[in-house]
Amino acid sequence: MDRTHLLSDQDEAQAVESCPAASYTGQNPANDGASAPPADAMPVVPGYENLGPNVIPPSDFGPAGPPYPQAPSSAPARRFDIPAVSEELAQEAFINYVTSKCCYSSKPAKEMIFTDLHSLNTYRYRLETFTESRTTEWASEPYNGQVVDGFNGVAPAPWSIPVPIPALFQDSKKAVCVPNTSTVKGCHSCLSLGRSACHRCVNSGRTRCGACNGTGRMVNGERCRSCQGSGMVRCPVCGGVGSITCKTCNGKGKLLCFIKLNITWKNNVYAAVIDKRSGFPVELLDHITGEILLTDMGPMVYPVVSFPDSSMNSASENGVREHQAQFSTTCRILQQKQTIELIPITRVHYTWNEKTHIYFVYGAEHKVYTKDYPAKCCCCSIL
Repeated sequence: MDRTHLLSDQDEAQAVESCPAASYTGQNPANDGASAPPADAMPVVPGYENLGPNVIPPSDFGPAGPPYPQAPSSAPARRFDIPAVSEELAQEAFINYVTSKCCYSSKPAKEMIFTDLHSLNTYRYRLETFTESRTTEWASEPYNGQVVDGFNGVAPAPWSIPVPIPALFQDSKKAVCVPNTSTVKGCHSCLSLGRSACHRCVNSGRTRCGACNGTGRMVNGERCRSCQGSGMVRCPVCGGVGSITCKTCNGKGKLLCFIKLNITWKNNVYAAVIDKRSGFPVELLDHITGEILLTDMGPMVYPVVSFPDSSMNSASENGVREHQAQFSTTCRILQQKQTIELIPITRVHYTWNEKTHIYFVYGAEHKVYTKDYPAKCCCCSIL
């Protein structure tokens, strides 16, 4: 869940993998070809009475969730200042920007006279909370003689099943089979026959001839050679049999049914940017590189309290508490990381043709934003 908050500086926010269980050597339990029989036809497994898409609360902590982290010792605050870019760099960035626009004249960028370059201290706070959630459901695969363990003992609780954690702060999904839950059932799709009615010929084995459109005669009145005048031909899907191999059980007539544990790892992001109300649209900073001033990572992080700009302290407090309330009782929080970046922005005032104009140079990439370039061709001036 990505969420971005804009703060005023005047204020003080993959596909499921195959089941790795060694006792199952058949198809992927997540395969769309096989589906479990209706839930009311399946046995009740203790601890798994309420299967479905709702996430299972982690059992590590009580209803209040994991304990809140302790406040770190306060470090002395220090100021972070961004010097304005030089006139040479500001002009070079402006010329590169104008060159990328097919209908902009380069004269203002080359002939302008600088009147002021003002740096704007802009910070971005980012909190990443890497969570793990689990859900359960009945699943099945064609039965090919696999080991059936439904009578081997008690099924372990969903959160007691060990699953390796993937790379941190990267979304991922995995499915595993819950031990001691497998059982063999007749295929519900084909009534254990192994074959299903052909959808093309509706079990008849014959379909209308495409050459004569079922009339038995060609346009010139001659008898159709494809169907010998009958108007019907052998079904190309089932070969005239009238039925096809059942896709659910692959023609076996039986299914190995088991409870599937779905694990989802998600990197949830809370971001907040200080809006200096300078006329610069802060949404342009979403993909801009800044200088990282602070990094804090751990199983649970404590809000930043000693950053010199109080807006960042407030953003950290809001982000940490929001993620704590949102995820601590429904997911397992595996790791958190918070950063504060300094993003350089310079507001440039210049004159050209005796008129004053403004543009911004921002980010380590020295990108340019201007709302009103003074020399556009007619096609760029039409709204």
